[in-house]
Amino acid sequence: MKQEGSLCAQHCLNNLLQGEYFSPVELSSIAHQLDEEERMRMAEGGVTSEDYRTFLQQPSGNMDDSGFFSIQVISNALKVWGLELILFNSPEYQRLRIDPINERSFICNYKEHWFTVRKLGKQWFNLNSLLTGPELISDTYLALFLAQLQQEGYSIFVVKGDLPDCEADQLLQMIRVQQMHRPKLIGEELAQLKEQRVQKTDLEHVLEVNDGTGMLDEDEEELQRALALSRQEIDMEDEEADLRRAIQLSMQGTSRNRCQDIPQTSGSHPTSEELRKRREAYFEKQQQQQQQPAPPGQLTHLCEKSSTSCEAPDRDLGDSMSEEDMLQAAVTMSLETVRSKTEGKK
Repeated sequence: MKQEGSLCAQHCLNNLLQGEYFSPVELSSIAHQLDEEERMRMAEGGVTSEDYRTFLQQPSGNMDDSGFFSIQVISNALKVWGLELILFNSPEYQRLRIDPINERSFICNYKEHWFTVRKLGKQWFNLNSLLTGPELISDTYLALFLAQLQQEGYSIFVVKGDLPDCEADQLLQMIRVQQMHRPKLIGEELAQLKEQRVQKTDLEHVLEVNDGTGMLDEDEEELQRALALSRQEIDMEDEEADLRRAIQLSMQGTSRNRCQDIPQTSGSHPTSEELRKRREAYFEKQQQQQQQPAPPGQLTHLCEKSSTSCEAPDRDLGDSMSEEDMLQAAVTMSLETVRSKTEGKK
C-alpha cells in the first residue's frame, strides 16, 4: 500500500496485516478515546487546577490534522489482533538476545513517519509506503539494515504475536523471489518522471531546431553553390585576362620580329646626293626603254613589265624606309629639283 497524504500510520498497520484493516476514521476514534482517558486522569487532580486548564488548551498528542497518529494509537490498534509492540533497543529485549531474522515483523518510526518491515514466506521485505514497491532484504542484510535505521534516529518496535494469514505469505512459502532493481522512493520516481518529461521536451525542441537547421542547411547549400559559380566566373575572367595578355605579348613579339627582319640602311637617313643619283638612274632607264621599238606582240608585255618596273623601285624604297623617311626623302628630292632648275636658268 502506497502513501496517501500523511496517513503513514494507517499504511504501516495495513501493510503489517496485509489488508485494509484500519481506516483513518477508526484510528481517529482510537485517538479520541486515548485523549479522553488522559483528560480523565488529568481531571483527577482537579478540573480547576492550572495543569488541567493547560492540558485542555493543548492539541491532541495522539493525532493531528495531517493524519499523524501516535505510537499509543498504533499499539492499541494492534491489541485488537492480539499483537504487542516491544522496543527493539530496550534493555528487556536486548537481554533476550534474539536474532532479528527469527522475528516476524518490525514497525519503524522516525518523527511522523511509520513503516513496516515484515517477513513474508521465507524472505524479508521493507514495506515502506514511500517506496514504489516492496524492497527485498536478505537475511544477512537485515541486522545491518535495522542498525542503520537506529543510527538515522528511527525507533524500532518488534511486533510480538501471531499475524493474520495472508495470501502473499502463503505464496512466498512455496517460492522465492529475486529482485533485479531496487524500488525508488516516490519522490525520486516523481523527480525522474519530471526529468524525463523535461528531457522529452528538450528533445522535441532540439528536433524542431534541427528541422529549422535543415532549412538553413538548404539555404546554405544554395549559397555555397552561388559562391562556387561566382568563383568559376572569376576563374574564367582570370583565364580570359591571361589569354588577352598572352595574345598581346605575342603581338608585341611579332612586331619586334618584323622590326628585326627589316633591313637596316647604313645611315639613319639617305643623303640628298644619293637620292638624286637613284632618281636620275631610274629616269635614264625609263628613257632608254621608251626609245627602243618593241614588236606589237610584246607591247602589252613591255607595258606590264614597265609598270612592274615602275612600281618596283618605289616598293623597294618603301620596304627599306619608314613612312617618315620616305616623306623626308620626297621633300629633299623636291628641294633638289627646284635648286637644279634655278641653276639652269642662271
